[in-house]
Amino acid sequence: MKSTYNIDPAHSTAHFTVRHMMITNVRGSFGSVKGTVVYDPADPAASGVDAEIDVTSINSNDAQRDAHLKSADFLDVEHFPAITFKSTKVEADSPEEGKVTGDLTIHGVTKSVVLKVEGPTAETKDPWGNTRMGASATTKIKRGDFGLKYNAVLETGGLLIGDDVKIEIEVSLIKA
Repeated sequence: MKSTYNIDPAHSTAHFTVRHMMITNVRGSFGSVKGTVVYDPADPAASGVDAEIDVTSINSNDAQRDAHLKSADFLDVEHFPAITFKSTKVEADSPEEGKVTGDLTIHGVTKSVVLKVEGPTAETKDPWGNTRMGASATTKIKRGDFGLKYNAVLETGGLLIGDDVKIEIEVSLIKA
């Protein structure tokens, strides 16, 4: 039976990892994730996701870097305050894993991406009587594909910032 769930912003996050100076990974997150998930365990193809991330909620554990990431050099939050994802196809590989294909919009550019999904978990009741379940998803994108092209050449000839961005999403869902 198809059910609608709201993404719980207090217990959901989107994390990213990108190579810095070709030697280490820098990690960050967006603390404000919201949206809805329609889930039909009997017919996963009838399921769907519509999510939005508040770009101003970025946190890379460095205030100066966060300010630069919010600037026109990168995410340009003044003109593009949200990252959105709208599913176009849902496939179950097993009861615990699947793929969600959808349109990801970052910096005003929309590209199709595939999220590898673990879950959803079994429904459970929280202490306040809500029915909940959760899921995790991962994907990798090229930031340049979304117009995020800022970079600098290092003295050694490498680049300051890698183009590959690993994205990890954790969602806690509350049945509507």
